Amino acid sequence: MSLDCLLARNRAWSARMSNADPGFFKRLAQQQAPRYFWIGCSDSRVPSNQILDLAPGEVFTHRNVANLVPRGDLNSLSALQFAVEVLKVRHVMVVGHYGCSGIRASLDGARLGLVDNWLGYVQEVHIRHQELLAALPPDERAHRLCELNVAEQFMNICRTAIVNDAWNQGVQLSVHGLIYGLHNGSLHELGLTASDFDSSERAYYASILGGSPTCQPHFKYEDDH
Repeated sequence: MSLDCLLARNRAWSARMSNADPGFFKRLAQQQAPRYFWIGCSDSRVPSNQILDLAPGEVFTHRNVANLVPRGDLNSLSALQFAVEVLKVRHVMVVGHYGCSGIRASLDGARLGLVDNWLGYVQEVHIRHQELLAALPPDERAHRLCELNVAEQFMNICRTAIVNDAWNQGVQLSVHGLIYGLHNGSLHELGLTASDFDSSERAYYASILGGSPTCQPHFKYEDDH
């Protein structure tokens, strides 16, 4: 599809939105007040607004390869700080997805180029949970690593001064770890929800030790193959 086609589609979309709600773009231009901050993968199949069925302006979004929030990464942390302190979001969601190419590459030790430096953070998750993953059947390891990566990013977020300062100040802020199924379009809870640091640690260890019902053999994930 050419750029001209994309611009034509944009004009058609803009006209449809204006016809359906004449004041939509005026309201949208005046303020940004989302309640949700979505940290997800750059994968083109995982668009936050569509998955949540929310209109533009309702979810603030940060995306990168393999939905990572590494300590010291100014990009993701700046987005988190802006979401929590400026936009005053009430829910921070780190959302992974099954069939993630970055996760699969890290599990297989594949070389992809410059992005290998970034995926080193996933390798750290793999190494940290190597024994747990090795105990699983080979066809379940990628799915479980997707979940474990969400758990690690969940804790990275909960350990930030940004989130802890908000909690210490009594801000009603919740952090969640979710995973998305490309095979059916559904979001799955992983038991990763916290509204203070103590509950974040409990949720994290329960998720790591207890696993997830979405990792059972009766699920078929063709996206990985």
